[in-house]
Amino acid sequence: MEKQNNIPELRFPSFGDVWNKNKFHELFSFITTNSFSRDQLNYEFGNAKNIHYGDIHTKFATLFDIGKELVPYINSNISLNKTKDENYCKEGDVIFADASEDLNDVGKSIEVVNLDKQRVLAGLHTIHSRPNKDLFSVGFLGFLMTSNFIRTQIQKESQGTKVLSISNGRLSKISVIYPSFPEQKKIASFFTAIDQKISQLKQKKTLLEQYKKGVMQKIFSQQIRFKDDNGQEFPEWEKKRLGEIAVFYKGKGISKNDIADNGNIECIRYGELYTVYQETIDVVKSRTSVNPKDLVLSEADDVIIPASGETQIDIATASCVLKSGIALGGDLNIIRSNFNGVFLSYLLNSKMKREIAKLAQGISVVHLYSSQLSLLKLEIPTVFEQTKIANFLSAIDTKINHTQTKIEKAELWKKGLLQKIFV
Repeated sequence: MEKQNNIPELRFPSFGDVWNKNKFHELFSFITTNSFSRDQLNYEFGNAKNIHYGDIHTKFATLFDIGKELVPYINSNISLNKTKDENYCKEGDVIFADASEDLNDVGKSIEVVNLDKQRVLAGLHTIHSRPNKDLFSVGFLGFLMTSNFIRTQIQKESQGTKVLSISNGRLSKISVIYPSFPEQKKIASFFTAIDQKISQLKQKKTLLEQYKKGVMQKIFSQQIRFKDDNGQEFPEWEKKRLGEIAVFYKGKGISKNDIADNGNIECIRYGELYTVYQETIDVVKSRTSVNPKDLVLSEADDVIIPASGETQIDIATASCVLKSGIALGGDLNIIRSNFNGVFLSYLLNSKMKREIAKLAQGISVVHLYSSQLSLLKLEIPTVFEQTKIANFLSAIDTKINHTQTKIEKAELWKKGLLQKIFV
């Protein structure tokens, strides 16, 4: 077994040996996989479960614990009689996704650490590898395979243009550097504790989001009512069409090429409403240098909704722009009123979301026009109660955003440690 002067930047006390270095094929054997497609899987019944490459990309954590993951069954009408026992996953196995359109995802992997006596097979577009006995501590390889040293090699060995892939043969060539068994256990325990903390933060965020969704439903169905500062009831809500309380404008085209990091004007493009922003926009992510005379600029409290999108439910997405002077791109409906814009964005994203979706027209691309939005029938409280509602829901969003910031910081800290602890 080859040894070189392989010493990581950061070590736990009492460990000083150089790390071992071998080629992947010297440490792992490959297990035959099964190509079950999505239509051959379900979440209700079956004799075995399946790890699909898409789930490795998007769902599963670094360490695969079947008690913490939603894993589909293989349909019972597919025969598993010819599948050998050795082909089923065992704890310590590493499963790679062998294909992706994204270089960051090709060769992404999970280590199986808990199967709870369930039968699981590696499925479509996966590489199933099994480490040689007694070389690795269960729970260590999952983190090792995320290190820059391993990921860089896998990415270099990947082939393809539109879709990138890694083969058994190319994976066999990569070098693996690893410490002694006791140090592996220490590293695995350390990163598992970090992952547990991140998981707890994600669970907290999920619970806050569920609470927000539930309380919004009750507020806008008026099951929950607020009182004024003197403890008195607010007046009854009034029924109005959106066109009665607002005027409508259209954004003006800002192309992807118009985005400039050092641009002199902040701007919002319609696609960002799906990917970047929520009900309120106070920090704008993009800038442009387009002449202001050729732009449509926001007024504080404007509410914006996409004018086109891929699906009806996606297009029903409203955000309130809290600042004036923000350039609003084409394919944006702008709703301007004397009402509380934050309240209005919450209302449109909650009770009115499906009503807005019904208005959208089109097949491959759906469109939403201001003339349609103006017909929406709303129940509106006084501006004072609107403010109470907006402040209450904004406070929940502040907690959600604060938790998300903690998650991002923890993940960044973990990434930095991975680079220093692994050679």
